[in-house]
Amino acid sequence: MICVSIAERTTETCLKALEGLDFAEIRMEGMDLTTEDIRTIFSQRLILMATCRPGVLEDGKRRGLLISAVEAGARYVDIEVGSDSRYRQPIVDAARAHGCQVVMSFHDYKKTPPLKTLKQIIALCFAEGGDVAKIACKVHSERDNARLLSLFDREKPGSDLVVVGMGEQGKITRIVAPFLGSPFTYASLAEGKETAAGQVSKNRLESIMRSIREI
Repeated sequence: MICVSIAERTTETCLKALEGLDFAEIRMEGMDLTTEDIRTIFSQRLILMATCRPGVLEDGKRRGLLISAVEAGARYVDIEVGSDSRYRQPIVDAARAHGCQVVMSFHDYKKTPPLKTLKQIIALCFAEGGDVAKIACKVHSERDNARLLSLFDREKPGSDLVVVGMGEQGKITRIVAPFLGSPFTYASLAEGKETAAGQVSKNRLESIMRSIREI
């Protein structure tokens, strides 16, 4: 599946962006949302992931937004691995109560850590309550790409690991990961709407993946 990452400023433009999609991530940190806005967005008839990255809003506000999204019908909620348990656990508890999948995510915006470190982070993702572990790292070389994709070579493979190589050199991971077991990959709504470095537009990504399947 392709998860389209949406980072609109208003509820109206967000709803417009969701038209015709099957699966989308709502980046809430840049929005001014009421509880009613959240209900309107997350009651849409498509698979939605609630995400609210740190750095813009304080943790109490972020936690409240994510819990409201879960209660409104989000199918996935993204939580940063290693976050304070006082922030993390109430969201995990709400997700469990509402049948929402927890994506426990790790981001390194500067580098791709060693393989041993990445495996330890994946284990921590599940230990902290993740149903899906997301590993997103800045890629500087083909070796970084190879290291990230090698994470799918596990003793107990399953559709519970998402790997993303950030940056121009990491685009290949966004294309290949679903063929190696990733339950989904991220794309932008269109060129110019990227929410992360190296993100490919939904239409282009669909075209590339379709061509690979036809080989």
